[in-house]
Parts: sequence; C-alpha cells; structure tokens
Amino acid sequence: MRSIPQDIDIARAARTKPIIYIADRLGIPRESLYQYGPNKAKVAFDFIDTLTDKPSGKLVLVTAISPTAAGEGKTTLSVGLTDGLNKIGKNAMVCLREPSLGPCFGMKGGAAGGGFAQVVPMEDINLHFTGDFHAIGAANNLLAAMIDNHVHWGNELNIDLRRVTWRRAVDMNDRSLRSIVSGLGGSGDGTPRETGFNITVASEVMAIFCLSENLEDLHRRLGNILIGYTFDKKPVFARELQAPGAMSVLLKDALMPNLVQTLEGNAAFVHGGPFANIAHGCNSVVATKTALKLADYVVTEAGFGADLGAEKFFDIKCRKAGLKPDVVVLLATVRALKAHGGADIKALETPDLVTLQKGAANLKRHLANLKQFGVPAVVAINRFDSDSPEEVQLVKDVAAEMGSKAFLCTHWADGGAGTAELAQAVATMADTGHPQFAPLYPDDMPLFEKVKTIATRLYGASEVIADKKIRDEFRAYEAQGYGRFPVCIAKTPYSFSTDQNLKGAPSNHTVPIREIRLATGAEFLVVICGEVMTMPGLPRVPAANSIHVNAKGLVEGLF
Repeated sequence: MRSIPQDIDIARAARTKPIIYIADRLGIPRESLYQYGPNKAKVAFDFIDTLTDKPSGKLVLVTAISPTAAGEGKTTLSVGLTDGLNKIGKNAMVCLREPSLGPCFGMKGGAAGGGFAQVVPMEDINLHFTGDFHAIGAANNLLAAMIDNHVHWGNELNIDLRRVTWRRAVDMNDRSLRSIVSGLGGSGDGTPRETGFNITVASEVMAIFCLSENLEDLHRRLGNILIGYTFDKKPVFARELQAPGAMSVLLKDALMPNLVQTLEGNAAFVHGGPFANIAHGCNSVVATKTALKLADYVVTEAGFGADLGAEKFFDIKCRKAGLKPDVVVLLATVRALKAHGGADIKALETPDLVTLQKGAANLKRHLANLKQFGVPAVVAINRFDSDSPEEVQLVKDVAAEMGSKAFLCTHWADGGAGTAELAQAVATMADTGHPQFAPLYPDDMPLFEKVKTIATRLYGASEVIADKKIRDEFRAYEAQGYGRFPVCIAKTPYSFSTDQNLKGAPSNHTVPIREIRLATGAEFLVVICGEVMTMPGLPRVPAANSIHVNAKGLVEGLF
C-alpha cells in the first residue's frame, strides 16, 4: 500500500522563492512591498494606483457542486488551474480568500489547497497570516464599544438600546456567544442589554473590507453602517458616532492585498475571507482588480456550491465592482455526486453507476443555473483513485448533455501538469468567447422578489414564505431607499433547499425567511433562511483537540 503524503509535509518540503522575486516578476517595486518575513508581503496602494490605465486580464471563476462530506477541493483546483495555465505558457494569477480560524479548529481544516496544488506558506495562511482578520475583528468591536460608550456618557443621539442592531465579532466558532446579555455588573459597567456575536467572516466589516475599492471607499462604507435606531425609530449610522476614522486606521494596512505563491512559484493574492453560506463568499475586490492588471488570466474562487458562492459573486461582487467574468469552472467529484445520489459515506469507493446517475442531478442543476448568468462553463472532475473509468465517462456524458465539456484533473497529485488540458480549454474560451454576463435580477426589482427569483430559479423552490413582520421590514427598507440593494441569502450550503439532508436537486420545496439584516455599509441585505447561524459552533470532537506544537516546534494536527 503506497504512502500518501500529507499536505503539510508537501508544503514544508517545497523550495519556495523569496517573495521579492515573485513581486519582481509582476513588476512590483520593492519599495511598494511590505514584507512579513521572506515569503509573504502586502502590496502598497501607491503601486496599485499606478495600474488604473493598464488593460485588464481575463477573469475565471471556480465554483462547485453542492458540498458533501466526500469533499470536492475548490481551492485546490483554483491553485492547480493557475499552475496549469502557467505551465502551458500563460501569465496567470490566483485570488483566494483567507481561511477563518473557526473551521481550522473546528472540522473543515485548512484552506490553502492540498497536495501539490497549494499556496504557501500554508501554516501561516491558515493561522494568523498578516493579521487581517484580527484587524477586521478589532474594527468591528471598536464600533460596538463606541456605541455602548456613547450611551454610557449621556446618549446624545438618543439611541434605543433595544434597537441596537450592531453585534460584536470573533473569528472562532463559539455557539455560547450567539445570544448574550452585556453590561452586567452595575452602573459603571454599562447598561444591560441583549446582543450577540457573529463570527468575523460573517460580519459586515468583513463584507465592507472585501467590497471596498480603496481606502476612501472603505471610509465611506464604514460611515454608512447602520448601528441601530433612536427611541423615535430614526436610523443611527456609524458616522454619527465619529467611528469611521478610527476604524479605517485599524484597517488601512489590512486592505493592502497579501502576496504569496503557489508550490510551483506562481503569484497568488490571498485576501479577505467571508463565508458563502452566511456572507457573500468572495475574496477582496482590491485583490481581484489588482491581479487583473498584473496577469492575463486571473483565477478566483467563490465559497461553497454555485447556488451560494457563484450567485453572490455574480449578483453582489460583480454587480458592485463592475467585473465581467469570462469563464466559469464547475468542480465535481464522482464521490460527491454518488453522495448526492444517496450512497452511504462508507461506500463511496465502490463503483455505482446507478447512484452516480441519480446524484448527477446536482451537477445538472448547477450547470443550468450558471447558464442563466450568460457565462460559459466547463466542468472539472477532481480525480480520486477509486473513480472507475465508467464513472468518469458518465460525468463527462452528463456535462455534454448540458452543453459543457468535462475534464479529468489530477492536480492534487501532479500539480499544474494535472490541469493542462483544462487550462488550455479555459484559456481558449476566455480568449475567443463573447460572454453575455448579466446578474440574475435587476437593481430595481423589489427586495422580496429578488429573494424569490433566486429561490425559484436557482434553488428549485416553489415558494418563499415570510411572516408579516419580515414582509413589513422589506417594505420599510424600500421606503428608506435601500430597495436597489442586492440580497445576500444565508442558508445551508449542503442542499439547494434549506434542509441540509435534501441532497441531489430537490424541487418544489419551500424557502422560509427567518430574519433579515440590513447591511448599509456593504450595500446589501442579508436574508437568513432556515436554521443557518451566523455564529457556528464546534463539532462534538473539534479539530482543536488534536492540534499541538511538537518537540521540534512544528504545528501538528492542523491539516
């Protein structure tokens, strides 16, 4: 039985180049490089601002079928495809999100790719990296502290603590912080009130950080944050507390994109990290737009399945940033499709064409959905040793039936060489295609209808239900001038429905809206459906139980 190398062992054995060499190749002067040791750095805005008039490269989105416990490997494919493009002679970069500590210490593990398709330094990226998430959490919590401090010292703005909507944030799965009472202890310790925490990646500051074009835009958006209401129900914004200046100071260095490299020495930006099931799921606009000026092809990913990450990439990020994607790569695995067909998790290595055919409905739904945005799509099959030739051919046939071509990829084992065929197809499509990209719905569609459009056209739902209170909130937000905002739907990533146990491509189900949150700084409306939480919890046996530093000072158990 052959020994399978661990991701961390592969990463530690890699012979990486000093980050200044990667920057030199991109034309980034060393005085515009803020180094964090020898292998990671931030790129300063004084250089980014000089790129405005340069032509932009082609934008390639990597997304996936609905995730399962069998695993798909979206980040790994994004890195492998970037290496593949470079291997066939193209100038390509990858733009990824920064991993959250919550999944790293929970159950998902790292998010820097895997095998021979990784970005490095892997351990740094998965842990504190350049401190961006800490800066985002600090800025978020500074605003929370300023709200409570304002009330403590007289409450000149007449803020009604019962109607404060701003929550604190921490980058860790901690269910005990979902709903709390703060301000206990007496008159000198604040005023008691009900509040709670979001995980940092679901915070509005994270969304603002990732959607801001520059420092000026960041400051504007932070000032527009709605923090709550007065006793006579008038909105109160962060700018009225004079908070945006100090928040911007905490975020000014973090907003510069982080430059690292793949195992094959190709440039990568890893910057920002909202989840796609409870937030908008895309890396920063700053990183993506900068990469488009530095490379001919930019590969980026959007979190979870295409019904969440890709939809938000198109309807929120591209809409707000003026981006126009050229190609979509939809990732699937034989194992995951069999899981969608009802196979037991322990039986995924057993060839089963009947179950695979049934589960392929999930692939078909995602391909049909992507067509609605007017961008051509190809399918990448992330190969596992247990995949039979007949099963791989079935997936290729399903893709062809939907008007797309599927490519077998072995990037985990072979790096860029394992995606060369896919890379050639993607480059050809990007160079010769004429995508007619358009968001799924227009800006002026009523807010509730935007939710209904996504639910019926992408999720296969028959209806969206909401009680009178929520419907009244939709109408009130439209009356306040927020009707043109896109909607950011928070739901389980494991199903097209709001029931994570409904695999495949369920239809005629109901999508219940539990809560809506107005994100005036991020300029979208968060619509929370089903039982999804914006503060996750740790599993029964968290990964943290096995993580430690060994006798050599190396981290063990993180990956």
